[in-house]
Amino acid sequence: MGRMRSIPLGEAKDKLSALVDDAEATHDIITITKHGRPAAVLMSADDLESLQETVYWLSQPGIRDTIVAAEREYAEGSTVDGDALRDEFGLPPR
Repeated sequence: MGRMRSIPLGEAKDKLSALVDDAEATHDIITITKHGRPAAVLMSADDLESLQETVYWLSQPGIRDTIVAAEREYAEGSTVDGDALRDEFGLPPR
């Protein structure tokens, strides 16, 4: 994700189309303030989807231990190539 920045609501109203284009292109997260306080956040739809997926996976019981174990196995060279996976799951060879 890009940088975070803030913009007052009045300015956001005037520049909404440009802000949406900017959030999509730069992956910036734009906080919209109302009376000087954060009121809303503008971010690209892709970034929101990515954030939601991350939250989902990190909320799964045991996922962190699984990730640590997988990283350890990879570091030790314990990997399986694509051909072996296709064979294991009955998929045709490439």
